Amino acid sequence: MNESVSASRRVRVRAPELVGEGGWLNTGGASYRLADLRGRIVILDFWTFCCINCLHVLDELRELEERHRDTVVVIGVHSPKFVHEADHRAVVDAVERYGVEHPVLDDPGLVTWKQYAVRAWPTLVVIDPEGYVVAQHAGEGHAKAIGTLVAELEAEHGAKGTLRRGDGPYVPPEPVATHLRFPGKALVLDSGNLLVSDTTRHRLVELAPDGETVVRRYGDGRRGLADGPAESARFSEPQGMCALPDGRIAVADTVNHALRALDPATGEVSTLAGTGAQWMQGSPTSGPAREVALSSPWDVAWWRDRVWIAMAGVHQLWAYDPEAGTVEVAAGTTNEGLVDGPAGEAWFAQPSGLAAAGDRLWVADSETSAVRWVDPGGAVHTAVGTGLFDFGHRDGAAGQALLQHPLGVTALPDGSVAVCDTYNHALRRYDPGTGEVTTLATDLREPSDAVLVGEDLVVVESARHRLTRLRLPEEAVQVDAVAHRTQREATVIAPGTLRLDVVFRAPTGQKLDDRYGPSTRLLVSSTPPELLADGAGGGTDLFRELKLDPSVTEGVLHVSAMAASCDDDPENAYPACHVHQQDWGVPVRVEEGGAARLPLILAGLDEA
Repeated sequence: MNESVSASRRVRVRAPELVGEGGWLNTGGASYRLADLRGRIVILDFWTFCCINCLHVLDELRELEERHRDTVVVIGVHSPKFVHEADHRAVVDAVERYGVEHPVLDDPGLVTWKQYAVRAWPTLVVIDPEGYVVAQHAGEGHAKAIGTLVAELEAEHGAKGTLRRGDGPYVPPEPVATHLRFPGKALVLDSGNLLVSDTTRHRLVELAPDGETVVRRYGDGRRGLADGPAESARFSEPQGMCALPDGRIAVADTVNHALRALDPATGEVSTLAGTGAQWMQGSPTSGPAREVALSSPWDVAWWRDRVWIAMAGVHQLWAYDPEAGTVEVAAGTTNEGLVDGPAGEAWFAQPSGLAAAGDRLWVADSETSAVRWVDPGGAVHTAVGTGLFDFGHRDGAAGQALLQHPLGVTALPDGSVAVCDTYNHALRRYDPGTGEVTTLATDLREPSDAVLVGEDLVVVESARHRLTRLRLPEEAVQVDAVAHRTQREATVIAPGTLRLDVVFRAPTGQKLDDRYGPSTRLLVSSTPPELLADGAGGGTDLFRELKLDPSVTEGVLHVSAMAASCDDDPENAYPACHVHQQDWGVPVRVEEGGAARLPLILAGLDEA
């Protein structure tokens, strides 16, 4: 299944209609059907705003959108994972928060997702000017391949007379005047002032202790990576901050994939770690800090003489050593999930919040709706949370308590930890002494961080664009328990043996890179583990015969695939190489008459 596809033999499948009961965003109120877009090359981006890989794809598409703005229409199809993401207001907020500059169809019922047989976030589908699907790509890192395909389609349909050039349907929303816009994290400075990452406006804002009066802004408010004085420095969606021993502030500059430093005394901004490029599989995982790429650092904390980094983009924790000027992986494997154990074997899922407290580093592990912690030996433990698909709002014993995509953790003086339970719009508390989870406050709008100021917690209400001061309550708030599972239709498979095929076709102008060994990798597991009687584990083929345990009738197949392809140019001794990677969680139900083959598309179309 691994071969290039030329334009002359490209498979074409009629594209299903675009349907979403949430309606259209970024179109000035207009609705669209595929017929309205005939003559244009359409790229559908199936995304959900909790997903870090989806956010990476948004950034990858920006240059392609600009370069082909008169021939290409990108349409985001928002397909929610969490209950909160089905809230239309939350989708509106996310479109502004992440700077989405193309039309978005809000599809809370996953109608269009099902019509296109999408199985993973993110997935890109390319539709030609005559309304046929010509390519599908899961995961990130496909921008170059899609750019090559777009150029082919422009030439092909320009010659046929079926290409229509002109302005697209995007209509920008009206800007809103507020001091902060979707702030991410906060830090108390030695002066008592509050430093807030004004994420959507690409800067840091220093506020007086009242949390409202602006003292100073750091960064010119435009997206970019530039060191220098406060007035001209640039960030790109900065998030977490922590104080360094020398008085500077370390900043997780998320979309720049960098660790920056702010000197609050002078306003000078510098770069500590990262190259400005995103880390990809095969890149160095340790070395001189300015020479090693990072991937969406979301929060930072000073713990055990190093800056620990919640590397959301690769599901790991990294550490920066300011004395040595180096960075390295500290915990996690890049596999996404909830697995405890030694640092080199643990799995995380978009760690997004950190808090140092003595011999524990607390972690908000957002995609598993979990609170985790790291001990001084590097071992990873789970306090609250069970995995990628279970979430909700339920207090009580930690083993059965539920959160929904928490982004922040704050260590409290009594040894407990406050949790910004972001998608539940709540502040929760976990007490390791009693093993209980309680609710401290509700009616917060997407709280993403909190800092302790005296006996108060100052909460970053990201979707209300403000800081909110709360007195720590003596008694918990009583809430009705709610439990959810990610709602995706299960794939019905036949008992016995299941053929798993990961479809990958090297993009035009590329070939699989076998110079240094196998260029593909496949890792398979299941929940519950008993679902698979045989076939779990790793390998280098993109296909696998899975034997199912007849006593298990439903579960989730976890599949992680990687393929490396390089530009096929015999004149170039050092061709550029590209890593294509995706993780799938496929709910399955075992029934007689079900499918005996499960195709998952990494790149290309399934022709079997």
